[in-house]
Amino acid sequence: MTSDPTSFETHLRDSAARTQQLISTLLGDSALEDEITRPAHLLAAMRYGTLNGGKRLRPFLLQESTALFDGSASAAARIGAALECLHSYSLIHDDLPAMDDDDLRRGKPTVHKAFDEATAILAGDSLLTYAFDIIGAPETDLAADRKVQVMLALARAAGLGGMAGGQALDLAAETTVPDEQGIVTLQAMKTGALLRFACEMGPVIAGASAEDRTRLRRFGEIIGLAFQIADDVLDITSDAETMGKATGKDAGRGKATLVGLHGLDWAEQRLDQLVSEAVATLSPYGDKAAMLIATARYVANRTH
Repeated sequence: MTSDPTSFETHLRDSAARTQQLISTLLGDSALEDEITRPAHLLAAMRYGTLNGGKRLRPFLLQESTALFDGSASAAARIGAALECLHSYSLIHDDLPAMDDDDLRRGKPTVHKAFDEATAILAGDSLLTYAFDIIGAPETDLAADRKVQVMLALARAAGLGGMAGGQALDLAAETTVPDEQGIVTLQAMKTGALLRFACEMGPVIAGASAEDRTRLRRFGEIIGLAFQIADDVLDITSDAETMGKATGKDAGRGKATLVGLHGLDWAEQRLDQLVSEAVATLSPYGDKAAMLIATARYVANRTH
């Protein structure tokens, strides 16, 4: 199945639909224990910002990396939904006028355009907080020590030394152009950290070995770099209608990227190298890793 791109994409869509349904349930109208109420306008913005399509790649990677070690599918599904809530918060905030100033996300008006800036900020704040609520809740069937490991890893992937810090470096890059290592660092933080988390947490959820965790962490780093290079290629070669968001903005703002430094031919070769590295990294798992390897190929060759 995984050697057929069409079958893989069907598998990815089915997974995305399940994640979508779970997030919709989690963002229901009824207040949870110890919540006082769920303000309707804020909840509507949170739902708008999370239930607006998308490939749900991060939950998919987390669920597949968990399945590789026969871990709890239900725990992986809830942690994947939490991860997607946190990812959605980052998109809502990144789109704000003070940040990347985008009007379009996944082909629809961004949250601050569909609602207002204050509501968008609060929707992002609430989704970030709720991600840790979902993981810590009794409904997430995972031993307490593993929950702590997951929450600590997510906090560090998302915060000062991860995604948020990467966004700060990205904003700074509009006025001070980083060198090549600086570009690699900011992209590993802004884009790569959550993808790495998604892959690395499978062994944690399943209670696999430290060696397995290290290997899946490396696979996640490879996926993160491939995702960013492919994204930079598409920013140059694609259009807003295909991508569902503005393109050409990095060049317009004078932001340096690896593709901008080395060119499209280099990017194609580097993506091939990264796929080969991904295959080699997961080779100890044989055919059980076929779905994750198919994901690496999909990330490197995606068209939107």
